[in-house]
Amino acid sequence: MAGRGLPVDADTVILPARIIHSYIMESKLTTPEEYIANLPDDRKKAVSDIRKAINKNIPKGFKECIAYGMIGWVVPHSLFPAGYHCDPTKPLMLMSLGSTKGHISLHHLGLYSSEHLLEWFHTAWTKATPKKLDMGKGCVRFKKPEDIPIALIGELASKLTPQQWIEAYEKALGSRSPRKT
Repeated sequence: MAGRGLPVDADTVILPARIIHSYIMESKLTTPEEYIANLPDDRKKAVSDIRKAINKNIPKGFKECIAYGMIGWVVPHSLFPAGYHCDPTKPLMLMSLGSTKGHISLHHLGLYSSEHLLEWFHTAWTKATPKKLDMGKGCVRFKKPEDIPIALIGELASKLTPQQWIEAYEKALGSRSPRKT
């Protein structure tokens, strides 16, 4: 594997598929179209449909890109020069969409930071689908592409403007906010 440019050290025999997938996605792909084209056939349509719903509904000002090895929607530095507080060279992320071996994941950091938005999402989920919600703090996982409530994801994407997200982000950071130091 070392000859293929993958990160291998003397203690590594086999890299798990998720690490290889993540490394390839982060190092090779530069556009959402490339990301989708490199997905397994059974994931391409679902990820493409989610992406279309987000792009149709997300408020003006967010920028679609590849971020952290996934399709991302960020507040660009032109709107928020301070960027992400842990790495100011990166723009402030709101949403990302990725595909792993076991599921499609949708990360929405507003769900993590806003109890009101999270409550809305839980209520809207039960109205949109009979399927059980598989969710972490801000990550919704979809094991079966046919179970994805596309319209709900589009509605979720519409809930925060870039300015609202910046304000929520800075409030959450408090005195650690990049613009308050």
